[in-house]
Amino acid sequence: METVILGTGNSQEMRIAIDQAVDQLERGSIVGLPTETVYGLAADALNADACATIFEAKERPSFDPLIVHVSGEKMLNNVAEIPDEIADVTYDLIKEFWPGALTFILPKKDIVPDIVTSGLQTVAVRRSKNKIFSEIVNSLESPIAAPSANRFGSISPTSAAAVFTELSGKIPLIIDGGACSEGVESTIIKIEPSQKKKPLIKILRPGPITPEMLKKFGKIDKHQHSSEESSSLTSPGQLDSHYAPNTPLKILNSPEEFDCDPSKKYALLSYRGQKKDGYLELCDWTHVETLSPGSGKLPEAAVRFFFSLRKLDELGVDEIISEPIPERGIGFAIMDRLKRASYQFS
Repeated sequence: METVILGTGNSQEMRIAIDQAVDQLERGSIVGLPTETVYGLAADALNADACATIFEAKERPSFDPLIVHVSGEKMLNNVAEIPDEIADVTYDLIKEFWPGALTFILPKKDIVPDIVTSGLQTVAVRRSKNKIFSEIVNSLESPIAAPSANRFGSISPTSAAAVFTELSGKIPLIIDGGACSEGVESTIIKIEPSQKKKPLIKILRPGPITPEMLKKFGKIDKHQHSSEESSSLTSPGQLDSHYAPNTPLKILNSPEEFDCDPSKKYALLSYRGQKKDGYLELCDWTHVETLSPGSGKLPEAAVRFFFSLRKLDELGVDEIISEPIPERGIGFAIMDRLKRASYQFS
């Protein structure tokens, strides 16, 4: 299969790309699409056969459910139930963060195929704010299932070129919408009613919508409940090992933890690239990739994270060493991805 990349550099190119994407989706095919978080591998969420093709192309296990993207509240209500006891806080969160990088776990309606939810009675739902993705959902007039557009478990793609590297020959079309503006996958939450005034908001996967942003809406539980056991998964994004490079990756909590082997080649993933942090002079690094040069800005680090990790993975070094990232704001999500990326090597 030949994989075509269509640009969206001007209004005419964008119209052609959107029309081509909608045509492919209507015919039951799958398409690589930009979102504000990472690029997604999209299919009509109500077409079970098309969604099965997502699992096949990604080599994704059937027990790992997909996120369903909707155009708004009307489409949300077509695919999910919002229980009365959490309705107020759910709509408050929708008003505050949609369209955006917040995914809700809600009881599913029968219209959603079981393959999308991996047999669970809940569905993960969000509304993307990416203009191209939003226009495609509106034009298709059907929700879109779209996990990250990469081989299962590997580094998430934040550019059309990264999608091509991952899935060339497996999908017919990629829409190039430029670099993703957020850089890490959406925050996934499950809301549980509480006898106290505020409900419990469980963060099942951290992302751009941070605990600090959510705390005014309820009590926050930041434990992700991750597991390698398929029977324990309650939403997408819960596997311990994920987002991983082919090159072994190790996170250092402090410079003193590093024991340099002179026979090996190392690359460093640095947060802000400052000598005073103690990592730059630990060894003769083959390459140093800095997420946010200078003072260190977590939103910039998030945007560059997957791009930088992919760049280091392509160097052919023996090991990637990563500095720790401050676990505040979106840094909580970056460290979540780093820990999962290093899990199989720990």
